[in-house]
Amino acid sequence: MPVISIPTSFNIDVAFEVPSFGRRIASLLIDMAVEICYLITAFWLLGKLVENMDPWDEDGRHNLWAIQLLAIAPVFLYHIIMEITTNGQSVGKKIMHLRVVNNNGGKASVSQFLIRWLLRVSDLWIVIILILLLSLGGGGNMQTFFIFILGFGFLVTDIVLVASSKRAQRIGDLLAHTILIRTNKHEDLSNTIFREVREDYIPVFPQVMHISDRDLNIIKNLLDNAHKTHRYDQLRTAADRVKTYLKIETDMEPYQFLDKLLEDYNYLSTSQHR
Repeated sequence: MPVISIPTSFNIDVAFEVPSFGRRIASLLIDMAVEICYLITAFWLLGKLVENMDPWDEDGRHNLWAIQLLAIAPVFLYHIIMEITTNGQSVGKKIMHLRVVNNNGGKASVSQFLIRWLLRVSDLWIVIILILLLSLGGGGNMQTFFIFILGFGFLVTDIVLVASSKRAQRIGDLLAHTILIRTNKHEDLSNTIFREVREDYIPVFPQVMHISDRDLNIIKNLLDNAHKTHRYDQLRTAADRVKTYLKIETDMEPYQFLDKLLEDYNYLSTSQHR
């Protein structure tokens, strides 16, 4: 399985597993199957709704057009809503253990998800084609043919980019500064910066609140990487830089120190809302 190394602000590279092309395609097909099932159901319900509608009623036709737009809206909003609400995953990505993250391996921002969604040209055009075919009864007019060629061109462009770019990024990923990585099969809250802390917990380093969320995600990834590779010596550089930045003096080992920072952050950030 290919692996990419992402340089962090602590001068340490974090390794992430890049999903294979087949796994990405499988994820895309699952998401498309979800969208197609929804479209078939929505159009079937619309068909039942307009069975007794007067075909000469102009107001009724306008109302039907508006209802059709509302019916297909969830298909276009599917990826942006899913990725924002489920931390970078859709149904297909969840099943295939994939996740969208930012270029530093941390949680992507809403704006990054939005840019990625706006430039989601390949499968979005495929869905547009499917909607046209369903609404036009499979008609083969020139407009449908042109849209098909345009969508196919975008799809080929994305495939070439994924296959040739170093980080397997598509058009949306390149401009949104995001990447798609493979996650652990049994992912849970331990894969975030979340730490379970007791109510009587006493923070050791309150200075941690001066660290940005981006650097906290990097520290979390460094700890995970060290745990997987058993190369804890690399954490010393990161620990020393954090100590210098926060003006902290401690004899804790690098791994213990950085892990304690995450615990302190979780306690202090949640205690502010109690």
